[in-house]
Amino acid sequence: MFHAIGITDVRQLIIATMVFLMLPGPGTFCVLTSTGKHGMRGGFAALAGLMVGDVALMFLAAIGVAALLQANSLLFKGMQYLGAAYLAYLGVKLLIAKQEQGAAVVPFSNVADFRRGFLVTLVNPKAIVFYMAFFPLFIDPATHRGTMTFVAMGMVISSCTLFYGSLLVLVGNVAARKLSHNRRIAAYASKAAGIFLIGFGIKLSTN
Repeated sequence: MFHAIGITDVRQLIIATMVFLMLPGPGTFCVLTSTGKHGMRGGFAALAGLMVGDVALMFLAAIGVAALLQANSLLFKGMQYLGAAYLAYLGVKLLIAKQEQGAAVVPFSNVADFRRGFLVTLVNPKAIVFYMAFFPLFIDPATHRGTMTFVAMGMVISSCTLFYGSLLVLVGNVAARKLSHNRRIAAYASKAAGIFLIGFGIKLSTN
C-alpha cells in the first residue's frame, strides 16, 4: 500500500526514524525536563510541540526549503548558530532557576512547554539534516503521489515520535517523583540539565 503511493520501504522508514529518535538530543532532553518540572501534562505538552515542529519541517522539505538549505551553506550555518543560542539560553535558565518549594505550587505552564518543544525541534540542525538528506531517500519519483505521499510519511514519522515520546514521558514522570523527595538531588539534576544543554549548544555551533 505504501509503495503504491511512492514510499519505497516503510519498514526501513520506521526503523530509521526510531534510531534517529533514540539518539540523545535536545528534543529528548526537552521532553524529560518538562516532565520533571510539570509532570506528565508538561511532558506531553512538550512532546506535542516537538511533533508540530516535525510537521513544520516536513512541510518545509516538501516545498523545497530543504533543498535551499542544502545548497546554501551560509544559511545552514546561521540555523546552527540559532539552534545553539536557543539551547544555551534554556541551559542558562536551568542553571539560574531557583528550586520550587513544592510540586503543588508549580503553575500550569503547558503552553510554555509546548512552545519550548516546538522551538527546540524547529531550530535543531540535526532534525533539519534528517528531513533535508534522509527524508527524500524513501520517496520513489516514479510512483510519487505528491501531497498524499508526504502526508503518509508524516503520519508514519509522527506515530513513531508519539510512541517513543510517550515512553520518555512515562519514564521521566517516575524519575521526577523519586527526585521530588530529595530537593538536593533534584537541584543537582536541574543544574546538570542546564550544563548539558549549554554543552550541546556549543557542540552544534562548532560542528
